Amino acid sequence: MRVIIESSAEKVALWSARYIVEQINAKARYTSSPFVLGLPTGSTPLATYRELIRLHRAGEVSFANVVTFNMDEYVGLDKTHEASYHRFMWDNFFREVDIRPENVNIPDGNAADPEHECAEYERRITEVGGIDLFMGGVGEDGHIAFNEPFSSLTSRTRIKTLTPETREVNSRFFGGDISQVPHTAITVGVGTVLSAKRVMILATGARKARAVRHAVEGSYNHQWTVSALQTHPSGIIVCDDDAAGELRVATYRYFKAIESSASGEL
Repeated sequence: MRVIIESSAEKVALWSARYIVEQINAKARYTSSPFVLGLPTGSTPLATYRELIRLHRAGEVSFANVVTFNMDEYVGLDKTHEASYHRFMWDNFFREVDIRPENVNIPDGNAADPEHECAEYERRITEVGGIDLFMGGVGEDGHIAFNEPFSSLTSRTRIKTLTPETREVNSRFFGGDISQVPHTAITVGVGTVLSAKRVMILATGARKARAVRHAVEGSYNHQWTVSALQTHPSGIIVCDDDAAGELRVATYRYFKAIESSASGEL
């Protein structure tokens, strides 16, 4: 596992956006096949999306040959609802770049047959050759996507019941009213995420420090689903100093030294 520790949330956004651009452009140099990008919603990736938009406008990256797959969507929420993840992605990212609408994939929370929708989502990922890079966030309890604690670490896209804690945290997108937050969601599985060629998890703020500690120093276990990243050959955690606050000093220094050495700073 690679752990990037930056001094601020802003620098986490700059690093992660630049990494995405480098990966898109690197693939474009040797193939005409699309770059397949997995994406999250939530507060943490917003700054990364803003930086990606800036880099696009500066002419440093095009999304015209990028296919995206979002991590999740609420069940029963219309895509036009202001709290839907369809709406979030178009408002905060897609409409500001040159991505083709037909290349955007987000689970349909209003599908007539949700189980079929989950299977089709996995089929579409396979059909395009798999995900090149999956960016995600992490919950305070260590969940990735909507894979709540004790989810299977080999799971695939499916319907999940959301914990009261997750619904409470997400109620900020529903005017603070937890009763308006759906109880279930369609989510990619932990196994879906780990099948990507590269996985990058973002974590900012002190509230994510416990999750980062379990991801980096804890055991591989289904209570902290983010710990599954330990088994990925190209897994990266990008966090700020606050989110790294519960790491042991020796662990913190190790990862800082490794990255400084790689960039020629040591």
